[in-house]
Amino acid sequence: MKLFTIITLSSNLFAPVSLASPSTPLTIVQMQLSPQAALERLFNTPQLQSDWFAPIFLDQIPLTQIQQVIAELQQDLGAYQRIELQGDRYLIIFERGQAAAQIFLNSQSQIAGLSIRPQPKAVTLAEAIEQLKTFPGQVNFLVLENGSQLAALNPEQPLAVGSTFKLAVLAALRQQIESGQRSWQDVVELQSEWKSLPSGILQTWPDGSVLTLQTLATLMISMSDNTATDILIQVLGREPIEAFTERNRPFLTTREAFILKDSQHQDLLGRYRASGQAEQRQILAEIAKYPLPDLDLSGKTSTGLLNDNPTAVDIEWFFTPQELCQLMAKVAELPLMSVNPGGGLANPDNWSRVAYKGGSEPGVLNLTTWLETNNKTYCVVATWNNADVSLDETRLYKLYSAVLKGLEGKK
Repeated sequence: MKLFTIITLSSNLFAPVSLASPSTPLTIVQMQLSPQAALERLFNTPQLQSDWFAPIFLDQIPLTQIQQVIAELQQDLGAYQRIELQGDRYLIIFERGQAAAQIFLNSQSQIAGLSIRPQPKAVTLAEAIEQLKTFPGQVNFLVLENGSQLAALNPEQPLAVGSTFKLAVLAALRQQIESGQRSWQDVVELQSEWKSLPSGILQTWPDGSVLTLQTLATLMISMSDNTATDILIQVLGREPIEAFTERNRPFLTTREAFILKDSQHQDLLGRYRASGQAEQRQILAEIAKYPLPDLDLSGKTSTGLLNDNPTAVDIEWFFTPQELCQLMAKVAELPLMSVNPGGGLANPDNWSRVAYKGGSEPGVLNLTTWLETNNKTYCVVATWNNADVSLDETRLYKLYSAVLKGLEGKK
């Protein structure tokens, strides 16, 4: 996903990383900086220094981009004033607003994980719908309170939802566990033919690595690990997952979707598009023998995948907002659903439970959140598709955050 006044080390879920840089001066290594002091330094110093950050962090987010985000924050919210500690998070106070932050340092006091999000001003549901109507492309939106509709825009329209499809995989897994067919502690060995492309980390792990179903499910949801997802699809079987989504048949693995979208396989894509379901299943059996495209150092491929332009957006997973809320209701109470509560879209401190899954690729963005209080539950879904141009993801993130902020007043 694109960044909007947010900096994150997504591959490690903000986990501290212990890395020493050979070029780091001894004085920097010896200095024990507190997380708050490291965060304050970002706003008190005109020019950021590269040795303030772990190398793995800068590999994903360049120093110039971090500097730009901080400048945009101060442009939007006014002059920096101070930082306050709030639980395990920090509140950055500006002249005209506030931003929530999390920061993690490695053993060299370098920033290894960082998240900064402006705290939104609440909008009413009616205001949100009017704004969504102005988005180019296709948009749907749904807010449920205790299962009843509070607000909706095109709620029966199925749109591509990216990685949010993984809710269906989790629902099928939970069903098989509750029926006694499987256990969270069941062990699976990683096989090379199951590996996919990022997001995630398992594609880099050695073949034969031993993983429990619990671990795979947690990685699938919290890190949107594509390899973990594909392993679960292989273990559970395609058909049991399809029972949760009639529209998405055959139910694609992420590996199959990447290969179909690869520009080197235009003939294969054309055949798949023109085929019925039975023929598509045969094509997917062929695809199992195809290699994945190679990634370059920038994380892109030479064949057009993982770039910034929409690519074969019809090769996706399609759901209505109502269907996503139904899936979320089946899995929201699982502890693994709260490992990543949406990266700041909702404030977990203001709810008894926050469960989240989002998904994106160029031209596709979905945000699905489950919120609980002592006597109310909310499901909030927003999906935006545009097959012609890349999305201004910032626009939907900000509006969606403002919707969640507004729901806090209804608790």
